[in-house]
Amino acid sequence: MEYRRAAIPALVGGLLLTALLWWAGASTQALYLPGTVDVLGGRAAGELEYWLTPWSYDPPASVRIGAETFGVGEDGATVDNSRYLSLYTTAMQIRFVAVLLFFVPGALLLVRRLPPVNGRVPATLLAVWAWGVMAGTLAVVVSAPWLIAANGRGSYRFLPQLAGMASGGRQILVFAALVAAVVAVLAARVTAKGAGPLPQAVVPVAAARLAATVGTAVIAVSLVVLSYQPVAATLQTAFTGSGLFAEPGDLLRQWLLLGSWAGPAGTPVGDWFLYRVADALMLAAVWWALRRLPVLLTRTTVPAMALGAVCATVLGLLVGQLVRMALTVSDAGMRWGLVQLSAGIGGGVPAALTFGLVAGVAAAMTLRVAGGRAGAETSGADVTDSGPVEPGPDATGPGVTGADLTGRGPDLRRSPPRRTDAPPEQSRASRRRQ
Repeated sequence: MEYRRAAIPALVGGLLLTALLWWAGASTQALYLPGTVDVLGGRAAGELEYWLTPWSYDPPASVRIGAETFGVGEDGATVDNSRYLSLYTTAMQIRFVAVLLFFVPGALLLVRRLPPVNGRVPATLLAVWAWGVMAGTLAVVVSAPWLIAANGRGSYRFLPQLAGMASGGRQILVFAALVAAVVAVLAARVTAKGAGPLPQAVVPVAAARLAATVGTAVIAVSLVVLSYQPVAATLQTAFTGSGLFAEPGDLLRQWLLLGSWAGPAGTPVGDWFLYRVADALMLAAVWWALRRLPVLLTRTTVPAMALGAVCATVLGLLVGQLVRMALTVSDAGMRWGLVQLSAGIGGGVPAALTFGLVAGVAAAMTLRVAGGRAGAETSGADVTDSGPVEPGPDATGPGVTGADLTGRGPDLRRSPPRRTDAPPEQSRASRRRQ
């Protein structure tokens, strides 16, 4: 699909995602209305406030209290504290603009290489949805330094604060990104009409499976090895420091760990294996997505494979988190409400970007090498298995022999011998002219 056709749905989806997040943040004040706690419950209202506050233009209590505290000078005189509130406003402006700027290029590439035609609609919808979650997370990370400064504690444990803010607002982002993805795919269906043929790539089955296995192995390094609690604890506490960039392990945990698990200590082995099913399903979802991705793309390029692997990792995370929600409900019943059960949705997205990019590049390189080798073997089989070619009468003609086709016979550039057997009518006519 051309860029001009793919740009329209990408821009529509980005604007809708930004508007939905702004609307969700503006709805925070509704939680403070009389009777809201009676309807939702105190715990559910608190959870919803935690979900919506990262997208609200109204400064939270921490910012207001910080502005009042740091608005008093050493001599007790009141200092202008509007700077802290203006920093918060600037941070939110950066956040919403960054959502649009991150979403549009990624959705543009996805819609162009994975247009919603010829049976690709579910794949395009899931990919754009996952990228919407990733775009919102990146926007939160980019705007976090301004929010840290607005709290008045920018010089104290900056990296741990950045790690804490990077995981905020992800729950409402998942639902908003799904709505934006649906609208973007519908718009792409309209713009794809008349775009010409958009065929699927022809990829050898063995090469696609090998590439998917290599990419899944990269994801498994984070999910199985680094996310094991003793390894994760070592990773988090190995880097020590002091001052502004103290304790970078908190930030590394956000960008390197896709989950968290430990051995069955104090837990029945059956229950422990049951909860490991979520991790196995995540890896299976990633493998299946990477296996189908080269076939669905109109052109298998490294950027498309890398972006597709990131989206596949995010989708795998969502699958695993939904399975854990179901297991929690089956074990403990509906002791908690739906809002509390959904608190873990959207976790691990920064790590999905890190390992998804590596997995996509590794899968693309493997696919290129394995696909080229398979193509060479196929062409070699066509030459060697077809057997010797016997020159027939239609191929050689009256003046060319089988030895001439190999280049060891007479020169083929010589003019063929002139025919002497003229028809009888032509011979009689020539005899009369003579």
